[in-house]
Amino acid sequence: MTRSILRIGLGVGPSAAPMSRSLRGLDWLNFFVANFQTGFGPFISVYLTGVGWTQGAIGVALSAGTVAAMLGQVPGGALVDAVRSKRAAGAAAIAAIIASALLIALWPALFPIALAEILHSFASSVLGPAIAALSLAVVGRGAFGERLGRNARYLAIGNAVAAGLMGTFGYYIGERAIFC
Repeated sequence: MTRSILRIGLGVGPSAAPMSRSLRGLDWLNFFVANFQTGFGPFISVYLTGVGWTQGAIGVALSAGTVAAMLGQVPGGALVDAVRSKRAAGAAAIAAIIASALLIALWPALFPIALAEILHSFASSVLGPAIAALSLAVVGRGAFGERLGRNARYLAIGNAVAAGLMGTFGYYIGERAIFC
């Protein structure tokens, strides 16, 4: 009995098709999360420099995001633990990251950029634990370490693809094309 439960929990046996679909979904989620989060960080500095910001103003705006990221780690994880639907927590975090990107693109002024950085940082503090919770729910404790490794692999692949595409667009179309 225990062996069959273990086999089902690892995606082998009667429930292999839904489990396999969930695992592929986690792979793609990690791939695309990396893709749209790659634009934050050094690329924002380039963008803000391009719209005439000084290095000091850029530092202030990015520091707001850094402080929010440090302060948001524990509350973000606690929020994910407290909510019933980890999927909804992850979806809300993704929506917040998209909103922060739109804020940056539409209003390149100090307050909106700082707000976008804070929003992005807190959303990232929720998204990481949400993905970990979803991973644990799909594979169980026995395969959790392997799943985290696979998540990291797809994040790295997504980062590499995004950086390559941004570099290609920047070279052939222009550096502002990176942010479109």
